[in-house]
Amino acid sequence: MAELSEFGAYVVVVSGGALLALLARKFTERYPIPAPALFLVVAAAAPVVVPNIRTVERIGVVALIVILFDGGMHIGWRRFRRAALPIASLGILGTLATAGLMAACAHYLLDFDWTTAGILGAALAPTDPAVMFSILGDKPIRGRTGTILEGEAGVNDPVGIALMIGMLEFATTDGGSLWGVVREFALQMSIGLAVGLAGTALLVVFMRRVHLPSEGLYPLRTLAAAGLIYGLASVAHGSGFLAVFIAGLALGDLDVPYKRQIRRFHTALASLAEIVVFVALGLTVNVAQLFDEGIWLDGLLLAALLAFVARPLGLAPLLVPLKLRIGEKLFIAWGGLKGAVPILLAAFAILAEVDDARRVYEIVFVVVAFSVVVQGASVPYVASRLGVPMRGIGR
Repeated sequence: MAELSEFGAYVVVVSGGALLALLARKFTERYPIPAPALFLVVAAAAPVVVPNIRTVERIGVVALIVILFDGGMHIGWRRFRRAALPIASLGILGTLATAGLMAACAHYLLDFDWTTAGILGAALAPTDPAVMFSILGDKPIRGRTGTILEGEAGVNDPVGIALMIGMLEFATTDGGSLWGVVREFALQMSIGLAVGLAGTALLVVFMRRVHLPSEGLYPLRTLAAAGLIYGLASVAHGSGFLAVFIAGLALGDLDVPYKRQIRRFHTALASLAEIVVFVALGLTVNVAQLFDEGIWLDGLLLAALLAFVARPLGLAPLLVPLKLRIGEKLFIAWGGLKGAVPILLAAFAILAEVDDARRVYEIVFVVVAFSVVVQGASVPYVASRLGVPMRGIGR
């Protein structure tokens, strides 16, 4: 009985936290604060036991699989292909350029050696699909601008993760070289693309020809398929995240039985995953320590440089040729919101035991907190000022 009572207390805490998180989503409908910002900041300020970083890393990976798969379904291949070139250029070249510029900032301004600075740059480069899908899902943007931002968030996470894996290999392997980083990156992306395309093709045939005895099993089948595609790509040393995003894109426009129920299931699951990953990552940081060691100053400096210098400069050559209004281009440059993915990448650095990994992790947390709170809250206002049509801001 004592064991049941103790477990019941855990259930109360978890369920109560989930209900509060759902109420927070209601709060964000009235105030321009992204829900992920509340989850992250409140969890960081909570006086609870800090979870094991490896456990949190695994939670983050599972959550990201669910979020990317749902995000791909939300975009769909028809929307994606209309903006495929800018999405690919921003998601790949823009991410690499941003990583390089942030590495230079970390090296020259914060005295990191080039290897650690490169790791920090790789962590800060990708935008976050949970944040972008959350904000743009509640207040969708008409035209290609919203599609580009959502598509970039889906593409540049696999790019950032592949780049981080290459940088960690370089940092922890004797005789590592920059060519090894390039080779690892190319291997991750090419295998992830191949597995994603092949797995999706097989899944489409399976879903059209094999009927299940119950309506409730159809969403579970797609969830299992997403996990299988991710796992096969990862086992083959490819980007499972790219593979699962591709699968979501393909299934988004696929005509299959119980399509509406499948979409609703995955959207709800992605919302739960968003809550869980931001809370879990927030619990890994000691806020008081950030102030005691002055980490918050370093983080705010890099956050400002990332928002106002590195991302705009890194994306400028790619945005210039696009047939968009200047306001839309500026909005895309401003809309590169950070979130769980950069923190997850910084967690990889801790698990790899690279130099200054904990400092990198805490700086990334401050940058992410600034991005989701300040930039995220400003998105409706900036859209209005730049003339970007966004539902719910009086246009």
